[in-house]
Amino acid sequence: MKIFRFTNWIGNGIASILLLLMAFIPCVEFIGRHFFGIGISGATEYLQHLTLWVGLFGAVLAARDNKHLKIVGVLEWLPKPLKIFADYWSYFLAAMVCWSLCGASIQLVVAQAPALPGKLGQFLPSFIVNWLEPFGLFEAKEVIKIGGMVPQWVAESIMPFGFGLMSLCFIICFPKKSIWSKSVIALSLPLVIILSIIYPVAPSGFVLIGIGSLIVSAILGVPIFVFLGGAALLLFWSDGVTTSAIPTEMYRIVVSPVFPTIPLFTLAGFILSESKSSERFVKVFQSLFGWLPGGTAVAVTLLCAFFTTFTGASGITILALGGLLLPVLLSSGSSERFSVGLLTATGSIGLLFPPSLVVILYAVIAKVSIIDMFKAGLLPGFLLILPICIMCVWQARRNNTARVVTKFQAKEALKAIWLTKWELLIPVVALTAIFGGFCTIVEAAALTVVYTLIIETCVYRDLSIQNLFLLLVKCSILVGGVLIVIGVAMGLTSYLVDAQIPSQAAEWAMRQSWARWEFLLVLNLGLLVVGFLMDIFSALIIVVPLILPIAAVFGVDPVHLGIIFLVNLELGYLHPPVGMNLFLAAFRFNKSLMRVALYVLPFLFVFLLVVLLVTYVPWFSLGVLELLRS
Repeated sequence: MKIFRFTNWIGNGIASILLLLMAFIPCVEFIGRHFFGIGISGATEYLQHLTLWVGLFGAVLAARDNKHLKIVGVLEWLPKPLKIFADYWSYFLAAMVCWSLCGASIQLVVAQAPALPGKLGQFLPSFIVNWLEPFGLFEAKEVIKIGGMVPQWVAESIMPFGFGLMSLCFIICFPKKSIWSKSVIALSLPLVIILSIIYPVAPSGFVLIGIGSLIVSAILGVPIFVFLGGAALLLFWSDGVTTSAIPTEMYRIVVSPVFPTIPLFTLAGFILSESKSSERFVKVFQSLFGWLPGGTAVAVTLLCAFFTTFTGASGITILALGGLLLPVLLSSGSSERFSVGLLTATGSIGLLFPPSLVVILYAVIAKVSIIDMFKAGLLPGFLLILPICIMCVWQARRNNTARVVTKFQAKEALKAIWLTKWELLIPVVALTAIFGGFCTIVEAAALTVVYTLIIETCVYRDLSIQNLFLLLVKCSILVGGVLIVIGVAMGLTSYLVDAQIPSQAAEWAMRQSWARWEFLLVLNLGLLVVGFLMDIFSALIIVVPLILPIAAVFGVDPVHLGIIFLVNLELGYLHPPVGMNLFLAAFRFNKSLMRVALYVLPFLFVFLLVVLLVTYVPWFSLGVLELLRS
């Protein structure tokens, strides 16, 4: 047991150090370049590959702690025998997919590694030689170096290492403590080896059976990345194409230039959520809006929007702030029904504002300007917030809820603002750095992290060293869980693009002779389904490349399409039966899923009206964008 505790501590430490390096390297580069005329040679490349390492280490920790994103809650409805089977099957399939991705990653690394002596092949089993030889194991090649120093294959080696460790975690951390139970999960490795030897190409009909099994497995609790990665493996296998295409695409997306902003802004949000900043923000917003009927609810709405903007994931807002804000709402006189519904709905309400991670990710995938996406999302974002605030006021008037203060008191407001001044400057730091052109968006994200870290540890002193360490581990797990989904989803998307699915879908849409409004309606309905079946990150990676060429046929601007896409997914978060926010709120507030869905219904209708308005009136995104450009 001591060895396990030691390895856990080592894993946590490495992940934390890597995450801190991601924050400090761009800051050192920025300061050195601007004030001393020197920078870190190859800093950008090092940072991009650190993102890969943070993602894989975080994914390993997520496998260890059973924190990977999945369709939660379904297992509780199963009879006990079926639940036991689901546990075994989920861990077995997860280990099997990870072993397969480990093998695929080995092929990628071998293709980049320097040549080995040809005689070495005489001492290896023939099936291993046949497997590795097409990737140039025994051929001389030029070794690519990162920053002119570190061989690329060394940086890529974290992929087979990470997937292999994830497989071991699924075996060792299987809930049943019996050695025989763990041995069952361990059989996943020999099964993968045997299948790869016997069937270089998948048998006829096997793919359909496999995809069907994966869908059922996702319902039974298999992590989302296992479902997506398993589907990609099956499809490439069925076409006789090397599965190394999956880690190749994962590598390509994760080490893209702006991708480090995702873990960096997530870390900034985590630092805020783990400190007492939310309590200070509540006081600020209450002092500003407490004189209104429902002022506390308005304050909570704005606070949730602020936090979701930085975390980029509604789950963090609900889980981190729900326990704090629900008693605040109840003590202000709001009913439990309204309070739970409000917190569930506002968990995703800030996703359109800068520096939202999903806006950045969409811009990367759609190849549009990140700045243009941020500008286009401003008014639609306010359109989501304003009606919720109006609902808060109306609800308070209807129930004659007592106000926090009888009238606006400038002195109290200034006092609260002064107490929170350093935290109120966080969005100013981020947005000034981004829109002012002083640095790149990655450097802006890193500066935001370091600034937030300094004020919460040194100024407010809310975070001790121990708390900071735990915070870094939690953030690494979340980042790993998200990046692994994005990575394998990119592999699946690569297959769909190679199979010309987007172009075929565009041709099919043209044959339907739809009017533009009819296409937009179909798009809304389709994205609604996507929103409550997939998390927002995998939806972006898989669905955006499919709908971009179709939208182009109907003359939909890609920036406008991005806003439509994101507001639809925000609606999908709240839509029963499996909206992500419903599950998280049911877990956080200890309520049944259907009860939370009932509480959310009024907010669901508000979101639906905004979705229709943003979809059919492009001016709300494109018109404002043109005004800001001019």
